[in-house]
Order: sequence, then structure tokens, then C-alpha cells
Amino acid sequence: MPPSLHLNPPFRAEHIGSLLRPAQLISARLQHAEGKCSAEALRALEDASIPAVVKLQQDAGIKTITDGELRRGAFYEGMFEALGGMSVLPARPLSTFKEYIPYVAIFQAMGLTEYTSIYCTSKIKRTKGVHTEDFKFLKTLVPPEDVKHIKVTICGPTWMHLRHGSEHTYDPTVYGSDAEYFADLIRAYREEIEELYELGCRNVQFDDPTFAFFCAESMIAGMEQAGVDHEALLNMYISVYNDILQGRPEDLLVGLHTCRGNYRGMHYSEGGIDRIARQLFNDLNIDCYYLEYDTARSGGLEPLAHLPLNKVVVLGLVTTKSGEPESIATLKARVEEAAEIIARGSPERSKADALNQLCLGPQCGFASVFEGNPITEEEERRKLELVVGAANAIWG
Repeated sequence: MPPSLHLNPPFRAEHIGSLLRPAQLISARLQHAEGKCSAEALRALEDASIPAVVKLQQDAGIKTITDGELRRGAFYEGMFEALGGMSVLPARPLSTFKEYIPYVAIFQAMGLTEYTSIYCTSKIKRTKGVHTEDFKFLKTLVPPEDVKHIKVTICGPTWMHLRHGSEHTYDPTVYGSDAEYFADLIRAYREEIEELYELGCRNVQFDDPTFAFFCAESMIAGMEQAGVDHEALLNMYISVYNDILQGRPEDLLVGLHTCRGNYRGMHYSEGGIDRIARQLFNDLNIDCYYLEYDTARSGGLEPLAHLPLNKVVVLGLVTTKSGEPESIATLKARVEEAAEIIARGSPERSKADALNQLCLGPQCGFASVFEGNPITEEEERRKLELVVGAANAIWG
């Protein structure tokens, strides 16, 4: 086994991060948005709710622990809102969004003319911890030996730039180029990850649908029509990640989850990762990929042939978009298929080594937005238990 292959975590049975919120917390978040619930009261309810989702993971046999993202309205919240220099615009005109992005096309179809977003209005600075206090709280809920298994999920650094492009991501009087903007953003991300590491965090997952969107023919066609060099943009985004992660500690697992949308169980785009697989697996300097493979919208497993020897893939074969259970036999057969493709890939390896580079999980979170997917808490529990049971059947 190559020395840089990270395992435990990821464990054979994994999950993406977000979990269903209790009804009381959903109601409180809605009231908070209307000014009827204070931030302090909402925070107290989050504190009271998180121990239950930690216990849910532990009881199901899941070893990677998150706070279920219960403190967020959506998976991408946190990083950009907390950085100095970033201004939250509650009603940003949809004309400042790139219409070729899959979810923007859906916004337009819904008749929306504005949407909440971020605009960089001054130099980016990390003036305080973003996810550090959440990590400290979660540390109090697990045994000391399990702190290293806590996973912190972070919105990818490309999220706002893909959404708005160079024209509308930052004030041109503040940053004269993408390179200047990303240099400061990279520094802020590095500082956040460094402090999390100092606090004991050893498991970070970037959530970034950007990479899956590059697999959508609709977005590629829209970029070409708009005169955007999508290949250069993809390369720039990979470089941004690599600059953030340069020199990171060897014992820090860094993963990337990319999917095609998960808004209350609805997806935004389709397409396999064939177009970007070589770059995604070989040029992006991360350890673990959380990929969705629950339906045909994600394409086939063939691109896994590009997986190098020192990286791990968590196969998202269990859907969170419905409560219908998958069969363990079907899951096992697909994992075996993936291992055979990887074994025959470049470079070739034994099937046993290929199988060692695989883990199993859901295709996405259960609640990428706080309202959650169309699935019950009992179905969520059964899905997590299914992942653990299938992993035990496959790997022993």
C-alpha cells in the first residue's frame, strides 16, 4: 500500500456530512429569517440538537462524525460569510449570476429575478475562526480517541467565482484580477485549515459541485457560447485548491465531495466525470473523492480507471433523495465492478489493491439545505445502517 494512501478515515462506511434537522430547529431557522427568533436562541437550539445527530451516527456504526451541518441554512454557508471583505447581499440581481450554471437556469425557469449571494467589497481577511468554534463544540461530544475522526465540511473556494465570474465576484477597484482575488482567498482558507489542525482536526472535506457542473454538457455549451475558456477555468480552480493545500500535514485527510445538486432531493445537472477524470484524479492534490453514483445521471464507473495508486474514492451508491433501500447484493456488485475498472486502469494494479482504494457511502448529504430531502428520520437511519452493513459484507 502506498504510504500516502489515507484510510481510517475515510472508513469503509462513510457519509457526506449533512443530516436531517429536527422539526423544531427547522421552525426556529424560519423564524430567525423573519426576525422572530434571535441568533442566540437559534444557537442554543442548535447546541441542544447536535448531540442527537452525533448519537445517530454512532448508533448506526458510522465512525466519521459531523455535526450534521445543523448550524447552516445550506451546505455552502460559513466560509464566505465569515471572511472580512465579503458582503452578504440578500437580494442580488440574477443578472450578476452566470446563466450557464445549472442551478441558475432553474432559478430563471422559476421566475426569480434575485437571490442571496456574496460580493467581495474590500480586501479578504480571515479575522476570526469560521468553523473552529463548531469543531470545539463537537469535540466535547465524542471520546478523546475519536476527535481525529470528526469531519469538518467546508464550502469550496471556487463557489462564488463560478457563480458570478470575474466581472461580479469582486469589486474591480479592490482586486484587479482573479489572481489577486484568489491569492487572498487562498491565504484565508490556509489559515482556517491550519487552526483547525491545531485544534485536533484531521479530516476536512470540501463540498464543491463546481467540478460536477463541468461535466454537464449544458454548462460547457453555455460557456463556449459566452466565450469562456472552460478548460483554462478548470485548471485555474485546480490550482487554487493545490495552493491552499500545499505543505499540509501528512496526517490530515483532505477530501472533495462533488455532486450534481441536492436541493430537497432535486438535482441540477447530469453527466459523468469522463470529461474531467484525468485532471480530477491526477492534478488535484487531495486524498479522497466522494462521488455520487446512485443513478444514471452520474454516468458510468469507467472514469475510475484514471485513479492513481495513492488516492481513495468513496462510492456514493446509496441515494439520499428517497427512502427506498438499495440491496446489499447490488451495492456489492457495483463495488466489485469499480474495483475491476480501477485494477485495469493506468497504472494497473491487483483487484485487491483496487478494492482497498474504495469505500462506500451515500451520494450526497441528507439535507444540503436545512429543509432536508424528502426522506424521514427513520429512513435516514436505515440508510446509514445500510451503508455500514454493506461495507461489512464487502470488506469484512
